[in-house]
Amino acid sequence: MTKILVTVKRIPDPDESLKFAGSELDLSSVKWVPNAFDEYAVETALRLAEDVNNKKSKLAEIIVLSICPQKQRQHMTQFLAMGADRGVIVDADDSELDTAAISKIIAKVAQDEGVDMVITGKLSQDNEGNQVGQRVAGLLGWPQACFAAEIDWDQSGNTLSVHREVDDGVEVKKLPLPAVVSVDLRVVLPTSVRNGVNPADHKFTDGPRLASLRGITMAKRKKVDVKTPSDLGVTNAGGESTVAVNKPPGRMAGQMIGSIEELVEKLATEAKVL
Repeated sequence: MTKILVTVKRIPDPDESLKFAGSELDLSSVKWVPNAFDEYAVETALRLAEDVNNKKSKLAEIIVLSICPQKQRQHMTQFLAMGADRGVIVDADDSELDTAAISKIIAKVAQDEGVDMVITGKLSQDNEGNQVGQRVAGLLGWPQACFAAEIDWDQSGNTLSVHREVDDGVEVKKLPLPAVVSVDLRVVLPTSVRNGVNPADHKFTDGPRLASLRGITMAKRKKVDVKTPSDLGVTNAGGESTVAVNKPPGRMAGQMIGSIEELVEKLATEAKVL
């Protein structure tokens, strides 16, 4: 059976106000939530694997991988409850690992599991690095397509056709498997993912599916392997580090303008945008 590895991450809730401790973020009381783009990635894998006419049949096994402290794994339960088959946790504080080490961990797990696809979100909302998918593809020597808005899986040809929105339209890349794909938000529109088995006019629910109560109960019974970076032969090279985190400068108070002429003068002389 085809295997799909999906990378997932926990992030500080982006809807909460940021707290600072000196030149660092204060995460001591933060609420951790799943990264939204990783939800899109898991939903993409589920749609590729699902036979809507035969719920007992799956076209692929879906493995979710997260680098996180073992005791802080609630987000893994959610992704398993969405429908992923099993999980792999690499017990480490991802904030202490640079992008190179994270990418090596993912590539090594992909090799050990013998997967046919690696699907990632295009970026994580906390740091918006947008590097991991590309680095993993480079390490594995696999073809890649980034920012997927639509995906067609040709199982007989063992290829993916990935549609990417670019400035002047849509670019289509045809990838032989195994391959790495990062997904954008439009991939969870109702007809964006097609696996060649489901009817061509089938529409999934818009957006990533929610974890049901039954799904959460079943998720707690699913297998989750726990590894460490050293188990995978990966050490942190420290190639990246956060120097400091600072608040943005406060915004100046607005001004009331008495006329169009005064507005034009201020735009020209003060704002210097004209």
